[in-house]
Amino acid sequence: MTTTELAGVIVPTTTPFDTHGDIIFSAIAEQIDWLVECGAHGIAVGGSTGEGHSLASDEYAQLIDTAVSSARGRFPVIAGIITDSTRESVRRGQLVRDMGIAALQVTPVHYLFKPDDDATVEHFRILTEETGMPVIIYNVVPWSYLSPDLLCRVMNEVPGVIGVKQSAGDVKLFADLMIKIKPGQLVFSACDALLYPCYSLGAHGSIAAILTAAPKASVDLWNAVRRGDHEEALDLHQRLLVLWNAMLGDDLPAATKISQAAQGIASGEPRMPMKFPSAERQSNIRSALTGLGLALAQ
Repeated sequence: MTTTELAGVIVPTTTPFDTHGDIIFSAIAEQIDWLVECGAHGIAVGGSTGEGHSLASDEYAQLIDTAVSSARGRFPVIAGIITDSTRESVRRGQLVRDMGIAALQVTPVHYLFKPDDDATVEHFRILTEETGMPVIIYNVVPWSYLSPDLLCRVMNEVPGVIGVKQSAGDVKLFADLMIKIKPGQLVFSACDALLYPCYSLGAHGSIAAILTAAPKASVDLWNAVRRGDHEEALDLHQRLLVLWNAMLGDDLPAATKISQAAQGIASGEPRMPMKFPSAERQSNIRSALTGLGLALAQ
């Protein structure tokens, strides 16, 4: 696996839990098969959409192993790491590095404080050196958000950091990052509402919850931009935006599972204390899926 194969629509999988909060490992292959059928170019497992912050290290390792086995080499698998210390990030990376994953997707340390720039660079340096794995920075935490300049500094000073998953909805920051990166450095958009302009600005792909909720339409959007069909791209953008507006909330992983379940995918329960969205929001999600021409489960 080369890093150049990491491109396009990389879908962050949900983690199916039962009513007791245990992972339903038997349901993972079904979701991955569905994503393959929808044309996804890869998956990211154990990220925010996958409620990775709630996973113990042993079940995290089993989840990644199950996902890689279920993918069967059909597309690359990225392992998400959401922790609050360099030590724990390294530990999780070492747990999964020999499982056949393509890269690690790692948040900056973010519990209550923001490390300074030098500490952030050192965090990612140690992580790449002690795991031997390529790393994509998951730039998502509002109070520990890395500027385009700092992201580029990390990539330039730490060769093992191959790219950024740029989250939040600020396309100006995304555009600034795109003009600062060097050839070979990757930027994936997680601006769910604005994937179309991010693709037009040169994004190498996307890793975002909207992809998980509507993978086929998301792949169609990527393909439309790639072939220069902006009329179709704008239409898909607008219909996906209706779905995103229906999903958006503090319970986003649960809302994403509602979208998957509405399409017949066994996505399970959210892990407590997260709850499913209200009946009204669930109805809005199903309506938006209908607007995308997606068949709903009966």
